[in-house]
Amino acid sequence: SCHGSAGTPSPGIAKMMGVKPASDPEYKKASVADMIASVKNGKGKMKPLSPKLTDAQIKDAVTYFRTLK
Repeated sequence: SCHGSAGTPSPGIAKMMGVKPASDPEYKKASVADMIASVKNGKGKMKPLSPKLTDAQIKDAVTYFRTLK
């Protein structure tokens, strides 16, 4: 929800949390494994989403996120 369903965070979230759009080069250069680790363990202001999400759900979310432009 923080990155937005289309990969663009709301201006408020972007400013408050430092969330970047899916098109940001930092995300584009990250590997799938790195992104999965960030979701599972948290990174920066992002809190870990494991065990709230299963490994399969996290992988599906990362796969979807990587398709956003």
